[in-house]
Amino acid sequence: MSHDRKTILTTGTLAALILLPLCAPALASSGGGLPWEGPLQQIQQSITGPVAGFIALAAVAVAGGMLIFGGELNDFARRLMYVVLVAGILLGATQIVALFGATGASIGAPVMQESSADLGAGEGAHG
Repeated sequence: MSHDRKTILTTGTLAALILLPLCAPALASSGGGLPWEGPLQQIQQSITGPVAGFIALAAVAVAGGMLIFGGELNDFARRLMYVVLVAGILLGATQIVALFGATGASIGAPVMQESSADLGAGEGAHG
């Protein structure tokens, strides 16, 4: 009985070792097509789109105007305006960053090397 158990265990282990490389492509998939990816991408496009920029601008303008010209606001209204102001700034953060010309990571400009023919050219090069 012990011999049969050892044979079954050895055969199962060898089969698993042989079949494991065949399963690797299925296990290495990127996980695409998950049910929540589509709605999350739509939310991301909505937050970074031009409509979000206009909403952020309106929120900052209205909240700033209320805080400046609102007179005596109670504590709840003042905190609500701060929340609206911060939400408008957060929504418009991508547009604010784009105003300064930052569009993403930049590695740097390629370095131009001078050729040896250009080194002697210029003022006073010929005497």
